[in-house]
Amino acid sequence: MILKNLHTENKPVQTQLLFEPKDAKVISLQIAKGKTLKEHISKIPALLVCISGNAVFTNEKGTVVNLNSGTYVMIEENVKHAVKAIDESNFLLMK
Repeated sequence: MILKNLHTENKPVQTQLLFEPKDAKVISLQIAKGKTLKEHISKIPALLVCISGNAVFTNEKGTVVNLNSGTYVMIEENVKHAVKAIDESNFLLMK
């Protein structure tokens, strides 16, 4: 399957639940070119893996991570963070 094909709506930020294990979630996330997943807080640790595209992860601690195909970032719980897509970008979010 191709992750990009899961996102068929004309929306700048889209998610699609892939499967939901008993105690965790894996979510497909797509962000359109030039758009931002707005700043928010995760109540549990998460792993964000870039599948394709080019984006920048930032958090309130001053961490900046350039994300492109095959790169990832660990998201700390209770720390504000955001993701801005430089190009259309696809991710897997595991929490």
